[in-house]
Amino acid sequence: MAGDEKRFKAAFDSLHALAYFAPEVDAALTGTGLRPGRMPYFASRSAAMGAVGPEVVAATFYNFNPEVVARVIPRAWTLATPEQVLDARLDGVDKALTRLLGDHVKSDEVAEAAELAREATAGCTGEGRPLYAAHAGLAWPGEPHLVLWHAVTLIREHRGDGHIAALVLNGLSGLEALLTHVATGRGFVADAAKLTRGWSDEQWAAAEAGLKDRGILDAEGGLTDAGAAVRDRVEVATEAAARGPWEHLGPERTARLEELGRELSRRVVEAGAFPEGVFARRR
Repeated sequence: MAGDEKRFKAAFDSLHALAYFAPEVDAALTGTGLRPGRMPYFASRSAAMGAVGPEVVAATFYNFNPEVVARVIPRAWTLATPEQVLDARLDGVDKALTRLLGDHVKSDEVAEAAELAREATAGCTGEGRPLYAAHAGLAWPGEPHLVLWHAVTLIREHRGDGHIAALVLNGLSGLEALLTHVATGRGFVADAAKLTRGWSDEQWAAAEAGLKDRGILDAEGGLTDAGAAVRDRVEVATEAAARGPWEHLGPERTARLEELGRELSRRVVEAGAFPEGVFARRR
């Protein structure tokens, strides 16, 4: 995949991230006893690690307000076991993908993409990657569309763990990482970032002021040259740590998987996988 974050996101990220917006997944998770709101997200993504505490969830998710995490974890584990949460998440993903892809969910293209993506995960490594390692320990589902979703989840968490290491190395806290990513114009818009990650206006403003003092943001909140250089270093380090799946798959099969992934992502996005106004338009 030529080590390109933009290409990964365009081709595959939507196929995993839809699980955090699909009503089918939310219904399945609240059906286990989890309370509506933030609890299903934190519980479903962390459940592979077992009934961990809020400190572990905040550390591995990185850019969420730890205060918000602590409001729902560990209470979630008193309402449903991690195993129940994982089963419900997969059931919800099954229903969501079936709705979003329609008849195409049983297509040869989905089966081919699933086979290639599963093979790509053989190039992932678990050392220093707790969220990836936890998900890699789960059993593979049987249906091709669920195999594809699980494989993309593994690749995404593998890359995410490496991304966090790069952020730590470059001195960006979770909130600072989120704020500078918003400033690139290639992710969440500011209001959505604050809402979904649980940061108050005051906390956001204080972090923004600190980044301005450090010369990372300019007076208008945009990236300075120094700030852009920090983000560039983060992405270079992230991509270097994320090459394993694509080096294992090889250029020809990687290109084919990217082609298939782009088409499937286009289908789910056009079918309404994500609400309007959450993500910034690419510049």
